[in-house]
Amino acid sequence: MRWLVGWSSATAGPAATGGSRTVLPVGAQLLWDGPDPLWAVGDWRPDEVRTVRADPETALAVFGVCGATDDQLRVGLFAARGGALRHLTAWPGSYTAVVRMGRRLTVTGDLAGARPVFHTPWEGGTAFATAALPLADLTEAGLDVGHLGALLACPDAPEALGSGTPYEGVRRVPPGHALVLRGGAHEITSYEPAASLAVAAPQLAPDQAIDGVREALVEAVRARLAGPRHAPDPDGPDGLDPGPVPGMGPAERRAARGAPAPGIGADLSGGSASGTLALLAAGLPGAPGALTGHGERLLAVTFTDHTTQGGRAHRDAELERARALADNPRLHHRVVTGGEEALPFAGLGTLPLTDEPGPSLVTAFRHRSRLLAGGADHLTGHGARQVLDAHPARLADLLLDRRRRHLLRPVTALARADGPSAHSVLVPFTVYRAARKLARTPYGTGVAETARRLVERGAGGIGDPAGGGAVDASLAALFWCRPGPAARWLTGEALAEVGMRLGAAATRAPGAGRPGERRARAALARHAADHRVFEQAAEVRSQRLHAPFLDNQVVLACRALPDTLRVQPGARAAVLRSVLAQAGVRDLPPGWGAPAHLPHTAALRTGLRAAVDGLVQLFDAPLLADAGLVEARVVRKALCAAAEGAALPLDGLAELVSTELWLRRLVLRRGSCWTDAAATPRRRAVAAGVPPLNGVAGAANAPRISGS
Repeated sequence: MRWLVGWSSATAGPAATGGSRTVLPVGAQLLWDGPDPLWAVGDWRPDEVRTVRADPETALAVFGVCGATDDQLRVGLFAARGGALRHLTAWPGSYTAVVRMGRRLTVTGDLAGARPVFHTPWEGGTAFATAALPLADLTEAGLDVGHLGALLACPDAPEALGSGTPYEGVRRVPPGHALVLRGGAHEITSYEPAASLAVAAPQLAPDQAIDGVREALVEAVRARLAGPRHAPDPDGPDGLDPGPVPGMGPAERRAARGAPAPGIGADLSGGSASGTLALLAAGLPGAPGALTGHGERLLAVTFTDHTTQGGRAHRDAELERARALADNPRLHHRVVTGGEEALPFAGLGTLPLTDEPGPSLVTAFRHRSRLLAGGADHLTGHGARQVLDAHPARLADLLLDRRRRHLLRPVTALARADGPSAHSVLVPFTVYRAARKLARTPYGTGVAETARRLVERGAGGIGDPAGGGAVDASLAALFWCRPGPAARWLTGEALAEVGMRLGAAATRAPGAGRPGERRARAALARHAADHRVFEQAAEVRSQRLHAPFLDNQVVLACRALPDTLRVQPGARAAVLRSVLAQAGVRDLPPGWGAPAHLPHTAALRTGLRAAVDGLVQLFDAPLLADAGLVEARVVRKALCAAAEGAALPLDGLAELVSTELWLRRLVLRRGSCWTDAAATPRRRAVAAGVPPLNGVAGAANAPRISGS
């Protein structure tokens, strides 16, 4: 895991001093010293940490992939001195910028939330980092059980989550905001342009908006291709290639050692998002995957699952589309076949501790074989659905704009999505009524209603789709706020606490903009946070995952797409098809852009069946039950019923398993992110051996569970 960390002290003093003791992050690279120091921690590449200075007290540090030149960085530094923070966030790539102007520090987050910033009070000042766990280590913070309950009950609701984290006292900077520190005090400021709450912003013409998406995607891919090519270190822990092995080529030997291929690779699932990125990368001038020379082909990796029960027709069709897309002289195609070891819920015992819990923990091991077959820099299509597709609540936005005729095609498509039935004729009217009700419901009223039903233990009655189709899912999303799929298994006390959070938010923020736009941003933030967890859980040494659809430039360009274009059936595939056509790629295979939700659900069901015994054992004495969030017996019963085919929300069970697994990793954690000259009493007790919490060895190293 890579992160940056620093702090702003209340008074000037020696560098790296906290009170009466010296504190340093372990394995850190100091960027600048003084009372407000900054470090880069972890295996950062040399080209991922860039610093420009205007004078000894004015500097800009950029961490990650940034397509700006050194001259552009200097211009951005001078603009930031005048308060124009947007200049620091408009370059291609995915990065975190830190500006130092005397005693004033500014740390920018991103629009999606894939590169978050955290902060916490410490030693009379404020410490900040791009990871929450190091700050919890620094302050010896306890576990915030209320936040974990909100994360399970309403994962897509900013009203319930607020700016909290799983650690007490550690706060998150919201997406689209920057953290400003001066003399130990902190302030959160937005760098997004202010929008009117009364009327919608002027919308671009569809062709102009699609041009913007194309330019942003091309620049995002070019920023990755323009960087130095990297290869796994042959002298590292993976060791040298032992030489020829019968039946194994160099790629297979490298994958067996756990290292990616040199250069750049890309996912090629046969879907629209990954296919667009792979074709754009292969079509740009230069050598896409080369370390040296020209003419190297981009490594395109397709994962196919031969063990999943159901969805075989979808899987075979997607594989054929991937092979058709890979019929390109600049693409080298590699197909990775997954067996039982690559099912969801497999390999849970080998996962590392991530910064936060997330549902992707149950599928991280499933994707490692695909990532090991990829390049040292690997492009993925994560986030495309969240930035391009229309959230169902955008139907209410159209009604607010008096564009009723644009609802005809989406509601008609919903009526056909689940196949012909006796109620298909009524679907358009049902969806229209739900959208009209949302458009006419004030924000505070909608959130307060959800809070009331949570307090009354009515989580299952707020449109929670348990195995329903597209119509049920759309109707369930036509609310200002609604519980997530795991809420039905939480205790009444946990739901009541989340309801109190929602009730307080309803009275605190009476105006919140348009429902569709707000729900879409919340869904993007949720996905970006889970993508960050996925990066940490499935991390392959010497490899970097790149998700261009989560870049600031791409997110802004996609937000400019008109709602009337977004809500049309197949809008994402149509937009990306236009992007590729403008880039010179027009020969796409039949069925390109078809949705593929069925294989994901089928894989979850198959993996649950295979791992149900271990999962039931995991919930024999769960830490979630110790914290008062669930009842172990209820969860065990739900796991067994879902494995037998009961219509239960599998994503909700995956969230419960992920959170329980993360808690156990946290309890078993050894060591700290910090070193000091005079250890605190708690750390001395750990070194001496303290009786474990709940009978689990190593629990004294973890943040305590408060409220249990």
